[in-house]
Amino acid sequence: MENCRLTSKNKIFTFKEQRSELILKNIDEVESTKVHVDGCEITDGLRCDYLHLAKELELYIELKGQDLEHAKKQLERTIGILGAKNKQQKRVCYIICTRSPLASTQIQEWDREFRKKFNSKLVVKTSPYTDTY
Repeated sequence: MENCRLTSKNKIFTFKEQRSELILKNIDEVESTKVHVDGCEITDGLRCDYLHLAKELELYIELKGQDLEHAKKQLERTIGILGAKNKQQKRVCYIICTRSPLASTQIQEWDREFRKKFNSKLVVKTSPYTDTY
């Protein structure tokens, strides 16, 4: 892919890889940018699959099978590289998986860590998952 970024006012943005899928609904049809991170914006080391920029939000997306620990590390590294350096930057990190093998207490712990470290909500859901912004 030559251009890693696609900017549009689409109503629906779909992120899909193998059996994991996230659908983001752009309810106000604001200009949004879908960034293909994995192998395009970042080509080496750990990285998440996508970054979506809309409404002054950074939405990090990792589409996974079952290895949530690895997904968490990919999100953390991507925020470190591509994230705005502003500590007030609002973020949402998605891990969309085929099944969730982790105890919810572990996920809650990660969510607290992401809120404190990155000002980000962590959403861990089974595929397919739909959200709005």
